[in-house]
Amino acid sequence: MARCSDLFHVDTLDLYQARQRAAFVHQASVELGQAEERIKWDLGQILLKLEGLQADQIKKALEVVEPEAEADAELRKAALDWLKSPDLVENILADFGRLGVVGEDTNVLTGYLAAVSRKLDRPLAVIIQSSSAAGKSSLMEAVLGLMPEEERVQYSALTGQSLFYMGETNLKHKILAIAEEEGASNASYALKLLQSEGEITIASTGKDDATGQLVTKEYRVEGPVMLFLTTTAIDIDEELLNRCMVLIVNESRDQTRAIHVMQRQRQTLEGLLAEVDRGAVTGLHRAAQRLLRPLKVVNPYAADLSFADGQTRTRRDHMKYLGLISAIALLHQYSREVKRVEHQGHVIEYVEVWPKDIELANKLSSVVLGRTLDELPPQTRKLLIALQDWIRGRADTEDVPVRDVRFRRREAREALGWTDTMLKIHLGRLAELEYLLVHRWAVRGGMSFEYELACDGSELGGLGLKSPFVADAPV
Repeated sequence: MARCSDLFHVDTLDLYQARQRAAFVHQASVELGQAEERIKWDLGQILLKLEGLQADQIKKALEVVEPEAEADAELRKAALDWLKSPDLVENILADFGRLGVVGEDTNVLTGYLAAVSRKLDRPLAVIIQSSSAAGKSSLMEAVLGLMPEEERVQYSALTGQSLFYMGETNLKHKILAIAEEEGASNASYALKLLQSEGEITIASTGKDDATGQLVTKEYRVEGPVMLFLTTTAIDIDEELLNRCMVLIVNESRDQTRAIHVMQRQRQTLEGLLAEVDRGAVTGLHRAAQRLLRPLKVVNPYAADLSFADGQTRTRRDHMKYLGLISAIALLHQYSREVKRVEHQGHVIEYVEVWPKDIELANKLSSVVLGRTLDELPPQTRKLLIALQDWIRGRADTEDVPVRDVRFRRREAREALGWTDTMLKIHLGRLAELEYLLVHRWAVRGGMSFEYELACDGSELGGLGLKSPFVADAPV
């Protein structure tokens, strides 16, 4: 007869799962020849012991954190003083310069304010658009790097239903950043709903933990969430585009030259020392962001504002404009009075919009939201303006009307410095929208193309994009 010490039973189970515990107790009872009640009691003692060990580990972890919390008190004070500064916006732009971002003041400030809007009831959404290697990812990383790690969620791609299973509060008042808009194409429906409705729900079939039977479960993800995307696509999904502010990376030659200067500067001793300072800048901003409270924002000047109303899509653009004003006011909450009002038994805390908030929002909106009225994508508009200047110069040199100047793609590529692929795409778009006329004729081995502007020189001045979006800030 075998001794009790010679008998053993090994299994893997989750001690918090009642069904798994019951199965283990029964099987162990058979293998060990012991009563199920005895094994059940032993299992309970093991569970209690493990919970005690877990509590000890948490206590030790807290003891380690406490000195760090005391060390962060100085950083917290510095962040609070920084938030109270009357030159807060100028300081933000200066800090981006210290981080190596040059020539993108409008984009980085708009992106930063959009990230701050995560604490509002209706956060903003941003898409950074550019050609490949122009720096869109660097721009997004510069903004996200100043936000607390626990308040941003970053992915390279999302599957179609992944958002529905992220938990009820995993995205609430956080930043959801996706490296490429193409990587989120499968989840675009969920992203649109999350941005518009503030939450998403799905009914899915799964197994009941207790019975093992198939049941219908409801999964719910709470927002609101601030959406941050980048893309190289010229044509962005219209529904997603309506919900986002589009930031266009500066791709000019002067900007490229400025970036080269900055990259060379990083190789010097001064650049090495500046790299050390970047850690302090990042830490200060993250501490400041943690201090921001999700207050309500009241705009006493709302009735005096105006906005373009010629297209139905401006209904959403108007909300982006108002959201931008609210984000600016929320960022300045420590430099102005936090007011309180009691309503239906609840005390509501809020900050008020100041005229300078509207002035800044007008300045940013004239660039960012002004593109909404344009039927051309920004890069296509940029090519059209470049062609306008080039064709006018040729017309003056050749002493002919603008309408008589024709050009081939190779000539435009050499004159403007665009790549052949980008030039082919954007010339095609201009031809489709009848900004250019295309002349074709057969040659040996294929077709030859020549282009001409579809308007004369006197009309070209009217092609520039204007932004009659907002009224002046109230005084």
